[in-house]
Amino acid sequence: MEPVGFAYLGGGLSIGLAALGTGIGMGILVGKTVEGMARQPEVSGLLRTTMILGIAFVEALALYALVISFLLIFK
Repeated sequence: MEPVGFAYLGGGLSIGLAALGTGIGMGILVGKTVEGMARQPEVSGLLRTTMILGIAFVEALALYALVISFLLIFK
């Protein structure tokens, strides 16, 4: 296999695994937030705000992986 092929493989694996991990992480995050809202409806506004902030941080990891995969492919 040529070095370019390894770069494509590394780029694809990096974004694929990052997307898988962030998807699982966001699912757990939203699920636990909904459980907390069902348990204590009076704090649902605070939980929603915290959840959106947490999703933004988790999604940033996927964006970093996307940048890394582009660097691997186009370097």
